[in-house]
Amino acid sequence: MGAIFEALAPVFLLIAMGYAIRRYRWIDDAFWPPAERLTYRVLFPALLIASTARANLASDQVWAIAGALFVATLVVAGAALALKPVLGLRNASFTSFFQGAIRPNTYVGMVPAFLFWGDEGLAMLSIGVLAVVPLVNLLSVTVLVIWGDGHEGARTPMKAVREVVRNPLVVACLIGFGLNALDIGLPPVIAPLLDILGRAALPIALMAVGAGLDFPDLLANRWLAGKATVLKLLVLPALAWGLATAFGLDGQAFQVVMLYATLPMSASSYVLAREMGGDAPLAAGMITASTVAAMITMTLWIVLSS
Repeated sequence: MGAIFEALAPVFLLIAMGYAIRRYRWIDDAFWPPAERLTYRVLFPALLIASTARANLASDQVWAIAGALFVATLVVAGAALALKPVLGLRNASFTSFFQGAIRPNTYVGMVPAFLFWGDEGLAMLSIGVLAVVPLVNLLSVTVLVIWGDGHEGARTPMKAVREVVRNPLVVACLIGFGLNALDIGLPPVIAPLLDILGRAALPIALMAVGAGLDFPDLLANRWLAGKATVLKLLVLPALAWGLATAFGLDGQAFQVVMLYATLPMSASSYVLAREMGGDAPLAAGMITASTVAAMITMTLWIVLSS
């Protein structure tokens, strides 16, 4: 229990620090967008390439981790769609609810994965990235195309496919696993360079998550945000637990599945909602609700799975 708290506490302290920095304007607001782009396009890809290229993973673990997370996410997506007639939401609001139920913030999982298990833990988490990120992007864009208040130039599912193929995190995972499978490894100069860049990703990404928290939007949408958070942080992890057990996972691999399954809603959901006619304030409230709630639920799920 103590080791789990020691690994998760820095994650949430960095998120709180990011919120405080933006709340009290210690850094100009113009800092955050380029910092997020740098993390997304350079720093986190470097971290993923370095960790996946070095990892020693059994093939049966790879497929079991990917399968448990993929199927659990797909089932929750189906449940969210089934709830649409019951919720009584306008279409644009439903698209944000849908994103809140399935889209994980991978950044929040990388720090505890690295602190718990080092490069091997990050490599296992990368399997989740490859299994879930393309799926949730395609599903979210499709739902927004159908029910969002679209406008000219809004993205389509085919455009989403192209974006997934070019997603820096997905590309980095594929490069790292490719180097691993071919037993090439990382060159002497490149390896330390990637390590330095990767270490910079962890604090910047988490503080950016905190800087994006929006409590007024959470209060305005608290009941709906709560329902989406239950699906994301309780139902999805419970399904992942059952599937991981059925697939024979245990130990570290099982814990990685649970860590990834209980990640809060991705901050990119707000951007997608704003671009494609979703309910952006509702998405902002849901991101805040799930991030705050994850401080409790992530800890509980990891304790139970250990």
